[in-house]
Amino acid sequence: MPVNETLSQYSDWSYTTATAIYVLALVFFLIEQSFGAKGRQAAERTRVRELAGAGGPSTTEVTTEPVTPARSSGRRDRAERIGRMGAALLVLGVLLHFSALLLRGLATHRVPWGNMYEYIMAVTFIAVVTWLLVIRKFAVRHLSGFMLLPIVILMFIGGTLLYTVAAPVVPALQSYWLVIHVSAAATSSGIFLVPGIASIFYLFRSAYERNGKFARFASKLPAADVLDRVAYRTTILAFPLFTFGVLCGAIWAESAWGRFWGWDPKETTAFVAWVVYAAYLHSRATAGWRGTRAAVINTLGFAVTVFNLFFVNLVTTGLHSYAGVG
Repeated sequence: MPVNETLSQYSDWSYTTATAIYVLALVFFLIEQSFGAKGRQAAERTRVRELAGAGGPSTTEVTTEPVTPARSSGRRDRAERIGRMGAALLVLGVLLHFSALLLRGLATHRVPWGNMYEYIMAVTFIAVVTWLLVIRKFAVRHLSGFMLLPIVILMFIGGTLLYTVAAPVVPALQSYWLVIHVSAAATSSGIFLVPGIASIFYLFRSAYERNGKFARFASKLPAADVLDRVAYRTTILAFPLFTFGVLCGAIWAESAWGRFWGWDPKETTAFVAWVVYAAYLHSRATAGWRGTRAAVINTLGFAVTVFNLFFVNLVTTGLHSYAGVG
């Protein structure tokens, strides 16, 4: 069936608008982070003053400007309002993002993840939805600016350097396995983005807690154990989907190429990523490997996933060279 150019254009507009709204939401979240940090610092100075007045060491009463509880509360209230506005923009962006995916699929009469542009569109959509679920569960909304930054960068790269006009997929991808295998891969990759960044934050925060002179910006991050739980729970969600996607890919490979596994660059990198994430979950579940070492393993898994997304798809040549770029 011919491509519906009108729906394709609407999809492109929705994608561009969603990206712009994410950028605006990112700004709101960074402002929330700034106001919230000032409010927390003001509250801490007030607490130190109260301790000193109650007989604490006089050396703690330093020459900081007087901060009233009302002023500290006002900063926190402003941060809360700005954060809620950012969250509202994030929801609006997700709706437009979903519209871009839906319209692209309707325009091409297939699932909208048949090339790198569409795949990144799907991965970033899943990443934002996952983050929305995370901030409903954990008090980490003020980190949304940092979480949105790589998502916005991915969407910009996808919409510019990797953009592909709406068209039917190559014959090798005209299979029902495209729906099953690639959807599992895109969903798990989008979810993996969240624990990857959370683990990076964990490393900075834990380093700051060991030595306050290192990575001072990490004082604005949630406690290390909160970041650890975010990374662990989202990885638990993504790993079974990723495993399912790898297994489906092997079955599809046997159907298309007559073998389940051939150590194609894509297959090899996916296997390495699977091993790394399996090692992370095992180490995280083992008491002696919680904390920093587990976070390092998860960060490595995230790095392999990003490598698989860009380098393997765009640079190497193999049976999975379906990026649709150029």
